[in-house]
Amino acid sequence: MIKISEIKKIVNDYSDVKIGVLGSHSALEIMDGAKDEGFQTKVFCQKGREGPYQRFGRLSDEITVLNKFKDMASAKIQKELRDSNTIIIPHRSLTVYLGYKTIENSFKVPIFGNRKLFQAEERTAKKGQYYLLEKARIKYPKLFKDPKRINKPCIVKVQEKKRPLERAFFTVSSYKDYKEKSEAKLKQGLIARKDLQKASIEELAIGTYMNFNFFHTPISKQVDFIGIERRLQTNIHDFNALPAKEQLEMDIEIQNIEVGHTPASIRESLLEKVIKMGDKFVAAVKKEYAPGIIGPFSLQSVITKDLELIVYDVSLRVPGNPIVATTSPYTKYQYGQTFGVGRRIAMEIKRAQEEDRLDEIVT
Repeated sequence: MIKISEIKKIVNDYSDVKIGVLGSHSALEIMDGAKDEGFQTKVFCQKGREGPYQRFGRLSDEITVLNKFKDMASAKIQKELRDSNTIIIPHRSLTVYLGYKTIENSFKVPIFGNRKLFQAEERTAKKGQYYLLEKARIKYPKLFKDPKRINKPCIVKVQEKKRPLERAFFTVSSYKDYKEKSEAKLKQGLIARKDLQKASIEELAIGTYMNFNFFHTPISKQVDFIGIERRLQTNIHDFNALPAKEQLEMDIEIQNIEVGHTPASIRESLLEKVIKMGDKFVAAVKKEYAPGIIGPFSLQSVITKDLELIVYDVSLRVPGNPIVATTSPYTKYQYGQTFGVGRRIAMEIKRAQEEDRLDEIVT
């Protein structure tokens, strides 16, 4: 286990800070925000996936192409990152490709974020997202630990077998339905039985889906509400757009793999609930995972017909929603300009550097 004191010592020796990121997920947004605040950037790509970073050349001052993403954790790259005064910004791809154990135990580079907290995003974690939502007194869907008890529409949240970044979620309405659909997916090789056994079964929350994005660090004055977006998913969105008659005539496998984002806003009278939800979550996490949240987080929610907010998923790192950077009115209300998570991160690092408080926003 890497001690926070080791990371603090490393970052306190930094002079001209650079922003580093693994070349996937939300790297372009992170680097764009860094550029807006005058930072030099470094991106680490897997061979064959460097194209976007070369095409948008303004964003990356240095592109390193690796055989595999996990090579970013090699001793050589770690030394290079420390020697170049680089702070790594975490996103979903970083936690998946490097892995929680590597990040917590052997990746001795300052990370903008609470590295002990990342694993809490997993529903199987001992003090995972359900636990944190419970502590924050934020409503989340009813859980069915035993599939035999399924008696209403539910969603089974299971990881894809071959692609660890993707989720092979599927909906069911009974135990019989669960057995039929899960066995079919097992035979198709979409999921593994060990992952199915660890899957979460949640009551399907019906309403309008909105992802609420926030930002907070130990040096923040308040919890910032950054904005809202919704996910575009294949192939469920276009399937749902078909007339019911055609849906019934088609026998196709429904998937909800995220492929894009679309902006959203919320009616003003509901903002109070959203802001309070972010505040409560930050307070709960601080008690459970000191020093608490460092950076962005997202509470992916459903607004029911009774205008109740139910959180069905939590992101505890850069959530990956570049559309917010150009569409959110909420940062403009607070700061007088529209920007997204990438720039908000860079703003905080810049401020911490100016105030000699970098060691408070990295672990």
